[in-house]
Amino acid sequence: MHVISRKALVQFWERYPDSKGALLRWYKILTNSEFNSFDDLRATFPSADKVEELIVFNIGGNKYRLIASIHFNRGKIYVRHILTHREYSQGGWKR
Repeated sequence: MHVISRKALVQFWERYPDSKGALLRWYKILTNSEFNSFDDLRATFPSADKVEELIVFNIGGNKYRLIASIHFNRGKIYVRHILTHREYSQGGWKR
């Protein structure tokens, strides 16, 4: 799958250095895999949740949330937000 964009990951881990390892693992798994559906994705990421049109991943032992738009038919993942658990819980990303 093609992740757009790695730059968002780098910017987040520069701000929260302890997230780097978990984000790199997430990135590596996704770029080396092919998922045809949300069910395929859940086989690898069982904690991934669908929130309307977006997919929410738990990162770093539930410390962070990565919110993405995934186009399974095109093999593309668009990173929309990467948030701390607290920022995610406030819900501002839904607007």
